[in-house]
Amino acid sequence: MAMKTSYVVQTFVLKRKRLVPGDREMTGTESGALKKAEAMSARVPGTAALRVVADDETGELESATILAQFGEVPDDFAESLQGG
Repeated sequence: MAMKTSYVVQTFVLKRKRLVPGDREMTGTESGALKKAEAMSARVPGTAALRVVADDETGELESATILAQFGEVPDDFAESLQGG
């Protein structure tokens, strides 16, 4: 089982007065994810930079960690990452 670490920027947008996930962008590094999330937060209500570790072969998620949040992020976002 080969684990692969990816860095993702998740945006959040308002739909019907509720924050919902918007676009998701992959980045090559942790610092790149943090910089991109901070920059994108100027254009959308909120963003989160994430570290995602998954099995490279099956795609099975091992962990997802929030590195940083900018702007408005749903209260239950951290729980949803853990499947809670």
